[in-house]
Amino acid sequence: MDDVYSVSKLFIVQSLPFLSYCACTIKKNEPNKMKFQSFASITLLAQGLDAAQTVLRFGCSQIVVERLDPLVNPGLNPSPHIHQVTGGNAFNAEIPSSDVSQLANCTTCSFSEDLSNYWTANMYFKARNGTYKRVPQIPNRGLTGEVGGMTVYYTSPYDGSKVTAFKPGFRMLAGNADQRTTGGITKWNAICFRCYTAKNFGGDNGAPCSDSKVDSVSLPSKACPGGIRTTIRFPTCWDGKNLDSPDHMTHVSYPSSKTFEDSGPCPSTHPVKLPQLMFEIVWDTSAFNDKGIWPADGTQPFVLSMGDSTGYGQHGDYVFGWKGDQLQKAMDAGCFGATCKPLATQSFDIANKCAVPDSVKEKVDGWIEKIPGMQM
Repeated sequence: MDDVYSVSKLFIVQSLPFLSYCACTIKKNEPNKMKFQSFASITLLAQGLDAAQTVLRFGCSQIVVERLDPLVNPGLNPSPHIHQVTGGNAFNAEIPSSDVSQLANCTTCSFSEDLSNYWTANMYFKARNGTYKRVPQIPNRGLTGEVGGMTVYYTSPYDGSKVTAFKPGFRMLAGNADQRTTGGITKWNAICFRCYTAKNFGGDNGAPCSDSKVDSVSLPSKACPGGIRTTIRFPTCWDGKNLDSPDHMTHVSYPSSKTFEDSGPCPSTHPVKLPQLMFEIVWDTSAFNDKGIWPADGTQPFVLSMGDSTGYGQHGDYVFGWKGDQLQKAMDAGCFGATCKPLATQSFDIANKCAVPDSVKEKVDGWIEKIPGMQM
């Protein structure tokens, strides 16, 4: 047994309706091969993990669904494709490069001091007759009350090292909306889709993007009885100087080798460790699983709102907007889940009242002849 040791490593595993951990055995010469022995609900202290490790996991309802993109297409109304947007009510065709927490006065997120904006592409079903319908989103495992939207994660490194929270004016992009082949940020395990095998998150037994039986980089090719979840992981290394860059990506970086989950090091050009920001969106595809309404050739019928039927173009946008140094306090405090002693929370009865006006005013729901902005 001297070549085997037990570890308690945090995973965001939705095999139970709460944050869980795996007690694993790992052979020293096979550090990436873990045998999952048991799952249990825990607190950080019960895990025996570094007490400073933080995993914030919380829901944010959608605040608007429309064709605006103040990061990639600032000032353009409408922008090229539809996004579902969550977070603070400072969202607009253009968001000033300043302290967004001073511009917004409410948020759709359960942490009321998080006035950031988070947005991604929408998913549409394409019927055999060529019409489209937006696929509804549902709350993630263990979360209730959100309307549409997403689950947001901020995670500190698994090796217990410290991170520097994002600064006012910071923004970034993960993924490439124009990508239609494998590659890009998938080398860092940064984007994937999970095909739930049954209702209530069936088959959801491993960490995101880790289970080849249910996870894929492209949109699933078969019907998913329990729906589809997408995961988007953002870069975790910063150059320490620029709050943005012309492409919204080069001021940040993924690890120079391995991944964040493997404690990969930051490159010398981007030496500052950031929290890992991650989005999860769960789409309820159950109403569309009858293959009698799928395309006649049997190909999978789902399309991301930029006209992408591959899934390779999935992407996420982020504009930081936490109040003061609250995010840094949380990352230093060993917080876990949707509660954190330094942070204020709000019910979704309150969060769901936060709104921004629909400034594009085009039909995005119900059966439509084409997805707005998509060239047919």
